[in-house]
Amino acid sequence: MSRQYFGTDGVRGRVGKSPIVPEFGLRLGHAAGMVLRRQGVERPTVLVGKDTRVSGYMLEAALECGFAAAGCDVVLVGPLPTPGVAYLTRALRLDLGVVISASHNPYADNGIKFFSAGGSKLPDSWELEVEAAIPSAEGCVPSEELGKARRLDDAAGRYIEFCKSTFPNHLTLKGLRLVVDCAHGAAYHIAPSVFHELGADVVAIGVQPDGFNINKEVGATAPDALIRAVRANHADYGIALDGDADRLQLVDSTGRLFNGDELLYLLAMDRRPTGVVGTLMTNLAVEQALRAQGMEFVRAAVGDRYVLEELLARGWQLGGEGSGHLLLLDRHTTGDGIIAALQMLELVVRTGRSLAEQLQSVQLFPQTLVNVKLPPGLDWKTHDGFGKARAEVEQRIDGSGRVLIRPSGTEPVLRIMVEHADRRIGENLARHIANALQ
Repeated sequence: MSRQYFGTDGVRGRVGKSPIVPEFGLRLGHAAGMVLRRQGVERPTVLVGKDTRVSGYMLEAALECGFAAAGCDVVLVGPLPTPGVAYLTRALRLDLGVVISASHNPYADNGIKFFSAGGSKLPDSWELEVEAAIPSAEGCVPSEELGKARRLDDAAGRYIEFCKSTFPNHLTLKGLRLVVDCAHGAAYHIAPSVFHELGADVVAIGVQPDGFNINKEVGATAPDALIRAVRANHADYGIALDGDADRLQLVDSTGRLFNGDELLYLLAMDRRPTGVVGTLMTNLAVEQALRAQGMEFVRAAVGDRYVLEELLARGWQLGGEGSGHLLLLDRHTTGDGIIAALQMLELVVRTGRSLAEQLQSVQLFPQTLVNVKLPPGLDWKTHDGFGKARAEVEQRIDGSGRVLIRPSGTEPVLRIMVEHADRRIGENLARHIANALQ
């Protein structure tokens, strides 16, 4: 059965257009509750959290109604980072975690994603089972079986303490001035407290959500605001999260931005694991540097859920994406921007060396990305000229670069990425492949 609603990170779309409408939210909650009960959970309890989008109120109410109709009790926690929902679902021994968020997207989008009782992303098979149950998600169970709802008032405090517990007790952040950018998102009332309570002098930005400003010119997808604030406040480091706080970007006192690939490399060099999982987009320089140090490196499909699946399959603990999703399975069951930032700051405090100093041994290859709009009916896989151009480029850069061809999952666009130590050569080769389709 093919997916109709679920993508790589739950159900997502524009508010007011199917499936991000209240009727679907009700059916989705009902269907998920039905699946839980079919799996033998007699009286399921579901945790529901959200980010700060104005549409979260509507979807929260719809999901609550759907779960109650299916005979599930609901625990509402209000605005809470995605990894906070994952943590509380596991810590409270609940049966399912639900997050209402569109992550780094603008406020007019929203989405719904799920976590297992263990606090990790659910497999495709579970999502397909829920999709199959949606058409029959009507009516409700008898009155005596209807679910109830309650609010967990101390959810933020519980999650703050969990985040702090991942930082060593014998270390402190005293002496560090940090700018913390919460993207007007789910961590606005949490992240500043975590770093402050560990001793840092914190300057908080992006902490005034109004329902409409999430990710707007702030946060991990707009790091210029963080860079300006770090310089203006003479901070040692800046930390930027996205709307649901599972993604991290770091800036140092000079305004240098460290992406997820660089942070993954630093964590790996410090921990020296058997293997590390990246994605198809992870910079080739990171792969080569880790292999040179005797570490195995594996690429998963783009998306933190696929990184997680690969880590679990291999029994490894460290993986991530260039976008700033970092998974440290010895600290949490899912990607967590706050916890990832704490691990980077621990590295700085413990070693006494800045991140820039520790990155001197690796230089990322420039990546050139060209998006080519595909004409209707064109099959790029069988296009002779395209195949020939791709083969020519791959032969030319063998060993000194990389070619990645990836179709968009949402629009008729082919993404052509060429990675090469020489930026100009990479740009020319990417255009050469793109021109073959044009």
